[in-house]
This record gives sequence, structure tokens and C-alpha cells, in this order.
Amino acid sequence: MEFKSVSIDIPEGANLILGQTHFIKTVEDLYEVMVGTSSQVRFGIAFCEASGECLIRVVGNDSNLQEKAIDNAKALGAGHSFIILLKEAYPINFLNAIKQCPEVCHIYCATANPVEVIIVETKQGRGILGIVDGYSPKGVETEEDIKARQNLLRQIGYKL
Repeated sequence: MEFKSVSIDIPEGANLILGQTHFIKTVEDLYEVMVGTSSQVRFGIAFCEASGECLIRVVGNDSNLQEKAIDNAKALGAGHSFIILLKEAYPINFLNAIKQCPEVCHIYCATANPVEVIIVETKQGRGILGIVDGYSPKGVETEEDIKARQNLLRQIGYKL
């Protein structure tokens, strides 16, 4: 058994959603979630099939994001994992619908931060053990930081 860290390549201005699922139908269902939730989102989805042909299944509406999703899926090589790269929308808008997708077992992260995926490799294949999402805290927010956080949330439409 070998442990590895795989860095996810997130395109400039994009976010990612990384999860685990269990069925080939996932790519089509996740496509429907994305376009059913937002008409403006641009995205690419790659799903690592874990049986049969063991192919990386791909859908999306942005060929560049699809290619990056494929590259990341190849680097991960973890069966039944999926990665969604998206632009012109935030993951928070899709997470509940993705969680309701019957095939989705787990969402590891949804972020625009740098991400390292901790994987284990055995004779059988690879699996995701966990995620390093962004950086460690550097302190505790001040009153000024609280105001900045609140202003940001209002600027992007999440609070009145």
C-alpha cells in the first residue's frame, strides 16, 4: 500500500466539486443537475468508472473545463470519483442538488482553493482518503475582518 498526494489543477477563475459516486449514470445525472440549476454555468465533469471498461466518462458544456476535468481525473485515478470544474457560478448553488443525486455517495470538497487529494494505492487500484483544502489558519478574525466578511456576502448576493 502506498500513500500519495495529488494536486488538483483548477483553472483560473474556476471552482471544483470533488466527490464519490457509484454508477455510470452519474455523469448524465450530474449534467442535468448543473444545467437544471443554472443556465449560465460553464462546466466539465469527469467520472472515473471503477468496473467494466474502467473509463473516464466525460460531459459538460465547456470543452476547456472538460479537458481539465479529464486531466485531473487521470491524475487521481480513483475509482468512482468525480470532479466538476465550473465557472460563472459557485458550488454552493449546486451542492444540495448534487447530494440528492441517488448515485452520489460523498462530496469531499467544493472550493476554489488549492486542493491536494490524499490517495492510497493498492494492487487493486486507488482510493481517496481525504482532502487538503487551502491553507491552515493564520489567526482569528478581527472586527474589521468580520465587517469585510459581511460586506463580501452582501456584494455577491448571499445576504441582504
